[in-house]
Amino acid sequence: MSKHSTDSTRRRLLHAATALGLGSALAPASVFAQGNKAIRIGYQKSSTLLTILKANGTLEKLLAPTGAKISWHEFASGLPLLEALNVGGVDLSADVADTVPVFAQAAGAKLAYVAQESPSPAAQAIVVRADSVLRKASDLKGKKIAVTKAAGVHYLLIATLEKAGLKFSDVDAAYLSPADGRAAFERGSVDAWVTWDPFLAGVQRQSQVRILSDGRGVADYQRYYLASASFAQARPEVLRVVFDELQKTGHWFKQHPKEAAAFLAPLWGLDADTIELANSRRSYEVRAVRPEALGEQQRIADTFFAAGLLPRKINTNDVAIWTAAQAA
Repeated sequence: MSKHSTDSTRRRLLHAATALGLGSALAPASVFAQGNKAIRIGYQKSSTLLTILKANGTLEKLLAPTGAKISWHEFASGLPLLEALNVGGVDLSADVADTVPVFAQAAGAKLAYVAQESPSPAAQAIVVRADSVLRKASDLKGKKIAVTKAAGVHYLLIATLEKAGLKFSDVDAAYLSPADGRAAFERGSVDAWVTWDPFLAGVQRQSQVRILSDGRGVADYQRYYLASASFAQARPEVLRVVFDELQKTGHWFKQHPKEAAAFLAPLWGLDADTIELANSRRSYEVRAVRPEALGEQQRIADTFFAAGLLPRKINTNDVAIWTAAQAA
């Protein structure tokens, strides 16, 4: 292929990746030599940045020269998503709450951290009905609380109770998916619901509720993108493409909140104002994962183990970490 033809191809690919203002430098040339392999990506409703990339077809366009075929698989929450990653059902996981990799690691999953979103502690909260007599965390003692197992809110609930001098066993935890949790909360089957955005913003705008407590000063709520360890080792250049696009999408997202909310509204089935409220509480700052910065992960692991919720004690630094240098 001539230099002119190659440059023309690169320009066409670059143009294809600029929808929504998310222009991207092309992937390293070595990614285009990976061959025809499937890339299975798991995500959930709160996977904002990958939802945009999915709808926009960005990764498909950038990776088309490899012959790669991307398939997308939606999960109700982070734990089943990482379970699928562990058993080979997906290769790459959209962002999950910081608690989820801890449970997966304790189950023996061979994972690799790909990226991290910087803290968004107000993006998850304990909510009660507006007329509830519950006013502070200590009032939760003996109450029935809906929470999604292994999600970030699971740790938020435990840490909030501990700060109030209570144990997890002091409450009646009902492990429910976000949809079932909201249904139980709105029909009065539980006294409180611990949830995260956009579910938090949705119930705030559509029901009479009050935030009892959020993650500020209790739980950092850093979301992680992961891959199977084997995929990270075999296809580091693909992860570089994904990492770069996540960073660019996150920057665009925070700079264009109204446009981003309008774009997501039909995809999420929520009104744009609700989405804008949810997104205002998320950092969307995608950054590399550093081993020395996994202290919060270890605190989460130790907390769950002490509460009898993890089968064994783990060292969170034992998980592989993908770095951009691997794609060089």
